[in-house]
Amino acid sequence: MKKLKTIVLSCSLLLLSSGCGMKTDQQAAGTLYEKNFVYFDTVISLQFYADENGSDLMNHCVDMCGEYEQTFSRTLESSELYAINHRTSNTVTVSDDMAELISVGLKYYHISDGKFDITVAPLSDLWDFKSEDATVPAQEDIEAALEKVGADQISLSGNTLTFSSDDVMIDLGALVKGFAADHIKSYLTEHDVTSGLLNLGGNVLAIGNRPDGAQWSIGIQKPFDDKEPVADVVKVTDKTVVSSGIYERYFKQDGVIYHHILDPDTGYPIQNDLWGVSIICDSSLTGDALSTTCMTLGYEKAAKLINSLSDTEAEFILTGCELKKTF
Repeated sequence: MKKLKTIVLSCSLLLLSSGCGMKTDQQAAGTLYEKNFVYFDTVISLQFYADENGSDLMNHCVDMCGEYEQTFSRTLESSELYAINHRTSNTVTVSDDMAELISVGLKYYHISDGKFDITVAPLSDLWDFKSEDATVPAQEDIEAALEKVGADQISLSGNTLTFSSDDVMIDLGALVKGFAADHIKSYLTEHDVTSGLLNLGGNVLAIGNRPDGAQWSIGIQKPFDDKEPVADVVKVTDKTVVSSGIYERYFKQDGVIYHHILDPDTGYPIQNDLWGVSIICDSSLTGDALSTTCMTLGYEKAAKLINSLSDTEAEFILTGCELKKTF
């Protein structure tokens, strides 16, 4: 059986810069501080303008990501989420941050009619899209994993999390980057940063405008096209652009694409008319939840959902790279 290697990561948002800002504009905004590092299984790129305290601010942002890794990592044995998933009791007291993210996950579980499911971990482990040797699991293994999936088997009251089954595990990977991006932006703006761009593996969050006053330009990636990789460019001020797509993590087997957005009802990758979606809104956490939710719903239901929300826009890439927008 011939199979192509897994493509583990595909940057779904491209940062486009005109480079036309005057030096005096940059000086007015402060010194440019930049740093690339890895957390949450993704490359994080931070850039912002600040005064002489910029290095301290950057170090604190890196530390914040480390703290969120210690809270939300499903694989790090010292993390809070690891302890929850390996609990000895099905009633657990969780931190405020954990309660917030689980609450958001349960909210979008209901909005998506169960398609956005933070208990999909057993299926994710089975498919293992991060592996170079990923392959379609056996049907009996998928059926066994499905018995452990279902966010209706957990409930949250304040900081008390209750499981109705020993087998249920939580995975917050679809939300943690947005959560971190929002908190990093809040921290920087509280310390007088007025211009910057935060990129957490496809979660792009703009602070203000560029130093020259122009809006930030964010390119939306065209799926499966290396020659013309940009499907569209959006310009934003103090907004986030968050993308999800079937091209982010996938492999091909027997000519069929198997991607990482799994259907908790079937155990297989979601099948609909969407290749990708980009959400433009104020909160990166909201963008995270909405982008994945929209991918699970398909274009018609997703567009209806976005049109029902205020201060929220979306760009949908349908099968064959047809671009549709909601404004």
